[in-house]
Parts: sequence; structure tokens; C-alpha cells
Amino acid sequence: MASEPRYRLVKPGLMRELMDRTGTGSDVSGRELASKVGIPHGTIDALLSGNTKTQPSSVAHEICRVIGVDLLILWAPTGRAVPAEDTSTAAPHLAVSA
Repeated sequence: MASEPRYRLVKPGLMRELMDRTGTGSDVSGRELASKVGIPHGTIDALLSGNTKTQPSSVAHEICRVIGVDLLILWAPTGRAVPAEDTSTAAPHLAVSA
């Protein structure tokens, strides 16, 4: 059985801004968002702090539905072009030499 595709949160700060003014014009707290999505509130906290970078497709879609934005405003599908993990701190043995 194939695992569900994952999406990487592009800008945690943008997610926080969009939570302050959702598609309906109201705000939603991290706890409210988590409750409406059906995930632990710690997951939202970890996304906003940058400690967690990816979520399964279903969670990414639900977060966007609750906030009222299109998926690709906040998320990028992981794969070749968008790695699931942050590569800015790649191990020295993976560094490209000139």
C-alpha cells in the first residue's frame, strides 16, 4: 500500500497571518484549527514554529479548507523539486565542490 503524499509548508509566517484573517474574515486559533482539522494542537504549533515541516496531503488540504485558501498558497508537494527535509544544512559530505 502506497503512503499518502506529503506536502511541505512553504512559509509558516504566512500560515499564521492567514489564521489571523481567514477566508471568512474571522480569525482562528491554533487550537481551533487543530480541532477542525482533527489533529493534535501541538502539530499546528510545530508547523508555525518550523519544527515540523511536512504533513500528509489530507492534513494540508484540511488546513487550507479551514483557513479558506488554495492548497498551493501554503504548501508545496514534496518530491524532487521540493525535498521533505530542509537541505540548507546538508551534511559536509554532500556539499558540492567547485
